[in-house]
Formats: sequence, structure tokens, C-alpha cells
Amino acid sequence: MIKITLKDGSIKEVESGISVLELAKQISEGLARVATSAEVDGELVDLRYVLEKDSQVNILTFDNELGKKAYWHTTTHIMAQAVKRLFPNTKLGIGPAIENGFYYDFKVEEPFSQEDLNKIEEEMKKIIKEDELIQRYSLPRNEAIQFEKEQNEDYKIELIEELPENEEISFYKQGEYTDLCAGPHLMSTGKIKAIKILSTSAAYWKGNQENDTMQRIYGISFPKASQLDEYLQMIEEAKKRDHKKLGKELELFMIAPEGPGFPFFLPKGMVLRNTLEDFWRKKHVENGYKEIKTPIMLNEELWHRSGHWDHYKENMYTTNIDETDFALKPMNCPGGMLVYKSKMHSYKDLPLRMGELGLVHRHEKSGELNGLFRVRCFTQDDAHIFCLQEQIESEIVNLIHLINEVYSMFGFTYTVELSTRPEDSMGSDEVWSMAEGALKKALETEKIEYKINEGDGAFYGPKIDFHIKDCLGREWQCGTIQLDFQMPERFDLSYIGEDGEKHRPVMLHRVIFGSIERFIGILIEHFAGAFPTWLAPVQVKILPITDAHLEYANYVKAELAKQRIRVEIDDRNEKTGYKIREAQLQKIPYMLIVGDKELQEKSVGVRSRQEGDIGQIGVDEFIDKILEEIRNYSK
Repeated sequence: MIKITLKDGSIKEVESGISVLELAKQISEGLARVATSAEVDGELVDLRYVLEKDSQVNILTFDNELGKKAYWHTTTHIMAQAVKRLFPNTKLGIGPAIENGFYYDFKVEEPFSQEDLNKIEEEMKKIIKEDELIQRYSLPRNEAIQFEKEQNEDYKIELIEELPENEEISFYKQGEYTDLCAGPHLMSTGKIKAIKILSTSAAYWKGNQENDTMQRIYGISFPKASQLDEYLQMIEEAKKRDHKKLGKELELFMIAPEGPGFPFFLPKGMVLRNTLEDFWRKKHVENGYKEIKTPIMLNEELWHRSGHWDHYKENMYTTNIDETDFALKPMNCPGGMLVYKSKMHSYKDLPLRMGELGLVHRHEKSGELNGLFRVRCFTQDDAHIFCLQEQIESEIVNLIHLINEVYSMFGFTYTVELSTRPEDSMGSDEVWSMAEGALKKALETEKIEYKINEGDGAFYGPKIDFHIKDCLGREWQCGTIQLDFQMPERFDLSYIGEDGEKHRPVMLHRVIFGSIERFIGILIEHFAGAFPTWLAPVQVKILPITDAHLEYANYVKAELAKQRIRVEIDDRNEKTGYKIREAQLQKIPYMLIVGDKELQEKSVGVRSRQEGDIGQIGVDEFIDKILEEIRNYSK
């Protein structure tokens, strides 16, 4: 007998040689029906995996992110099998599960048409109905290569040749279809229930533009048809909220062919941006930050000192000035180091909190650019906090409170991840252990649930990532808190302690918006362009019924403008109903209709975007109402 420790801490004694699926059946037949895969001693495995020793086992379902991956990975093999049935000469690339669904890359003579995609989807449904048993087996490296040669799968051979020479190569077989794969997969094709092919696009083999062009097919699958319907409805709603589409319609920003990845902000977009930055500054002043500005270009020596030249050079734009290499900054941190070093500090100065809205440049591949979400220049709302070691926990707690306050203002909820030491890192094991422990302690002190994201920390330190959730349930990684013992060492930062000696400060990096540009894109989609009144580029549109009311409309505009309310007049010779519809399309929070009655009574007819027709009220009363809404940052 062996002892199995389950996720809830309970221990179950079972016979050695039992499979994970059989274990799941012993726990509950219902669990066995919905299980997709499992974690055994931290390793992701199939349900067919055999347990032979005492182990920790976590049985996964579709409700778990890793469980979803196994479900979607199985579906991508079903899609590849369908493609090979319909188009036998197609060569297979790779087919991973991704954040939302899966894709598979194929080498084809002609791109897939919509008709082809429809046929592939129908063939996938046939394969699911066939309920083929999925079997896993391994081959020695030379036999695996020989098998792929017989299948004429050049890309698979390339993948095998990149694996260690002594490694057994695993395959998964379902019916006539066999694919090179590490797994895990479901037990049979019939376990997949609801599927949909979503789109197709061109993609470079392994993401390298010097390699062959493949045809990529994206898809999604769910255990229930109702889940698929909900997802497809969400996709349709997301299309309506597309920030690129709304950004153009609402005249917020543009991307010109002369500057791919370099956004232009238009007048209304600048109002939105400046309002967001003013809000940022207000919150930071309230929390004891001093604002700085550092240059966007600094010399190569600085980037060697910071470690970016060795760890990030391929993403940096460089040039030569006066026979010296310079780089546009990809991050604000090294400039913040130089500001700290510009004067001697005492322990009494710490914590020192310095914030910067700093423009950074990073080289992104053209195929990855996406509106404001993926650009080549953006403004990070950075802050660098220099503190004593005993101040670390309280500073992290303060940051968590600030981040929570800001996100709540926009109606965002969020989840938290702790990202640990990556392979490409600087510093000793002891320092990394200390840094990771400090972040964990702060999160646990605040009773915040978090997930460990192994190996995804920055090269100079671990980090806490905040993933905000928008109104459609989509997650966006925005805020981050990074604890850094490395940069202060590399830049020889110091402060004078109580003992009169020099000591090394600890440094915290953090962003809340992450990127101003990306955050604006998220806000556009979250609010569908209908921003809260305090954030709206135009807060009030005045609609005079005829030209005879234009003078009074200008008077009302002047009264509102005195209070710094953002207001415009629609003085076009159009019917009032038409003007109202136009203002609604522009997502204006308030429309003020002025005619004979309003002129006589020095009032306005108020129509709210949220409440509809409010009725006639005095100008001063309306000003008080909207100012209160703006002051309170009402959502």
C-alpha cells in the first residue's frame, strides 16, 4: 500500500500501481467523470499515470487553469487529426493550449478558406463521436526520428533533434492519428463536448520571421454547450468594445503607417490621458511620493551596470553619439538609481518614494503589435522606493492598499500572483530566498490569496503581479511590485545609518497602471467607450433647439467652463433628436437641451447617459450635481 496526500491535506491509502483515474473513482465517481489531468508531486500528468510510491496528488478539472490546458491540448490534436484526414499533404507544426483555447500551426500549399474551416470543424465533431481511445507511448530518439521521417513530418523531426539525446520521446495516438507530444491528454476524444474554430492567420515557424510561414488555426472547446455559447457571446461583445474601433470612432488615438507601434494621441485622447495622469499624481502626493523625470536615452555603460545590456539588449533601440553607444531606455529603473545617487541620504530620509511617468521604448515584432495593447513606446507609471530592510513589509502593504484603492476606483477586481526566481537571474540563493519570503509575508499579513508563478520573476528580483478583471471577465496583468536587492548593489547605493556608517538600501519597483497606453486601451474596452463622468473627454454636450437659443447655450457653456467642466455645443442646423443620437454615439455623459422654456427660466433640460431624461433643472443645480459626481470619481 502507498499513501496519497490529497490537496485538502487528507491522506488516502491505496494499492501501488493504481492509476490517477482509478484514484479519482475511489474518491468520487463524479470527480472521475470531470477530471482532465493531475499534478503528482508538482508534475503535470495524465489520468492514466500510474502511482507507485507515496505521493502528493491534486486531481484537476476544467475549472482549474492547468486542467483547462489538458482539455484544450486534447482538442488541438483532434483538430490536427481532422486536418490530416481532409488535407493529407499538410505538414504538422506545433499545437499548444493557450490562455483562451488552443491553436495548431500547419504548413499548407494554400491558406485555409472559411469553407475549409467549416469542413475541419465538422470533421472534428465526427472524431469526437468516434470516441477514440487516446494512448501514450515513448520511443528512443532514433526510432522517433525514423517514425517522423516515414510520416514526412519535417517540423517534428526538427523538434526531436532539439531534445536531449538520451531522452525518451513521447507520442500520443488516437485512431489513425499519432503526434509527438509531452501531454497530458484526456483519456479519449469523446471526452470533448463543445467545440468551435474561431479564426485563422499566418504565423512564422517558431515565431521567427526568417523561418517558414505556417497557417495557424485557433479554436476553443468546453465541457458544456452552454459554456461555449456564453464564450461566443462574450467574443461578440468584445468585438463591439474593441479599443481600436472605438478609439477611432471616439477620436481618441491613431496609429499611422509611418510609425507602426508608436501611437498618436488625438485631442480627446489627450484629455482622457491627462485626466488619468492627474488622478495618478493626486494619489501619489497623498501617499508621500515625489515625482521625477529621467532622460529617455542614456549611454551603454549604464545599461551594462544595470544588467539590461546582458539580459534585454535584443529589445532595446541603440544608436551612436560622439563615438559612444547609447540606448533608448526600455525601463525607467536605472535613471531612478542615478537620481538617488545624486546626493547622500540618511536613514532618516527612508523610505524615499520616487514616482515617474516615464516614456520607454522596446522593440516588439511587427506581428505582435496590437493597438494600444502592444506598442513600441509607452509610458510606465513607475515608482522606485528606497527603504530599510525592516521597512520592506510595511512598504509592500502600503503599495497593496494603494493599488487596491486605484483599481476599485474603476470598478476592477483582481487576482494576485507571486512570481519567483527565473533561470536567467542575478544574485545569490540567500538573497532571492529573503526577497521571496518578504513578499509572501506581506501578502499573508494582508490575507490576500495568491498563486505561485514559478520562474517568472524579473532577472533582478521576485515580484507580485496584479491581474485586473474587466466587465467581460477578461484578465489583464497591470500592476506589479518587485523587490530588488540587486540594483542597489550594482549601482553602489548607500545611506548613512544610525551608527554613522554606510549601508545598502533595499529597493522596490512598482507600477499600478503598468503602461498608460495599455491601461487606456483596457478602460476603453471595459467601459465600451462610455467613460465615467470624471474621466470622459467631453462631459457635457449642449444642444440648442434653434439658432435663437445659441446665445443662451454659450452662456451655459461659459458657466460650466468656469468650473472646469469639459463642455461642447452642438450648434449644427439639425433636429434635436438627431443631435441626441449623435451625442449618445459619442458616449457623452450629459446632454443639456436649451429652448424657449429653459431660456426664460435660466434652466436646462438634462438628459443623462445612464438615467435617461432627468427633466428641467437650474443651471447652478446641474453644476452642483455634476461637480459632486466628478469629485467622488463616481463610476
